[in-house]
Amino acid sequence: MAMSKRIRLVMFDCDGTLVDSQDMIHHSVAAAFTRHGRPAPDKEAVRRIVGLPLIGAMARLWPEASPEDCEAIGGYYRDAFQQLRADGKVHEPLFPGVRETLEHLDSEGYVLGIATGKSRRGLVATLGHHDLLDRFVVLQTSDDAPGKPHPGMLKNAMLEMDAGPHETVFIGDTTFDMEMARNAGVEGVGVSWGYHPPEELEAVGVHAILSRFEDLTAAIRELDEKV
Repeated sequence: MAMSKRIRLVMFDCDGTLVDSQDMIHHSVAAAFTRHGRPAPDKEAVRRIVGLPLIGAMARLWPEASPEDCEAIGGYYRDAFQQLRADGKVHEPLFPGVRETLEHLDSEGYVLGIATGKSRRGLVATLGHHDLLDRFVVLQTSDDAPGKPHPGMLKNAMLEMDAGPHETVFIGDTTFDMEMARNAGVEGVGVSWGYHPPEELEAVGVHAILSRFEDLTAAIRELDEKV
């Protein structure tokens, strides 16, 4: 690639962008609400909150809940997910084209990173399972900054990598992702296979929406050429 490329830092969301974790998340939410004596939210409602900070996500699923209720359900959620891992029952498959595209971007000299609502422990477990941990130079999680759409995770990553907003792109599947990118002054690229529909991503504002992960390289090259 030409030495004049503009984009240096390519940041990714995890759930719904790199891996399909919705069944595990829904199972854990259902277990948490049931343990707290509440009806389990339906799967579509859970899809809508993926990517938000855990306690805030529980509050969206149960708007009348007290802060103490949300804290309790959040704890039960963590317990349920950790039990799935301990039992070897976590299934978070990579979306098609992810591994090959990451390898290509790495070979082209882009710095790769992640900004996710997962905990660092959960992110490391997910990436380690797919043998992708070494592929990413910077990891930003819910342990490092306020949750999406706050720009803190992206700002931390840019500071760590000495990259400006104009040198950075963020790839995600939800409106929370695209709002975080916008709040950080970073170009956002949406994906069509995640947890919020493409028309909602477009309404927030994106550079492009990918229908295949392999199209990411072309979208980044367009940004490289953008003045």
